Amino acid sequence: LVMYNVVLLLGSNLGNAENNILLALSELENRVGKIIKKTKISRTLPVEFDSDNVFCNIAVSMQTAHSPIKLLDEIKKIENEMGRIHDSKFFGEYRDRIIDIDIVSYEGIVFSCNRLEIPHHKHLYDRDFSRKLLEELDLEI
Repeated sequence: LVMYNVVLLLGSNLGNAENNILLALSELENRVGKIIKKTKISRTLPVEFDSDNVFCNIAVSMQTAHSPIKLLDEIKKIENEMGRIHDSKFFGEYRDRIIDIDIVSYEGIVFSCNRLEIPHHKHLYDRDFSRKLLEELDLEI
């Protein structure tokens, strides 16, 4: 079985955000693959939209046998089951969310389709909180 190294970034700012992150990590391990390394959970203010709810964020490095699209499908299922029915693309804007799981990188590939873009440009280059978490993972992306 060929395993691919992926980096995911998770965020939550609704309900018990820290528990939401921990539940999502548990689901990822059950359905996607083995978590190799993870950062501490950080608390950050919302980026690119206004909200009074602080985010909990974490970055994880995992190994998966899933293709990028299969990985995305599993992530969307986890988000849906946790109560996030529509993502930001649906609303055309960022909003508070119970869980958000983004694929930041996948085995160093560049991949783009209407559903998915790898690497995740905003997390790698535009968002300070993401860059700090990714630096904490200390991986070559």
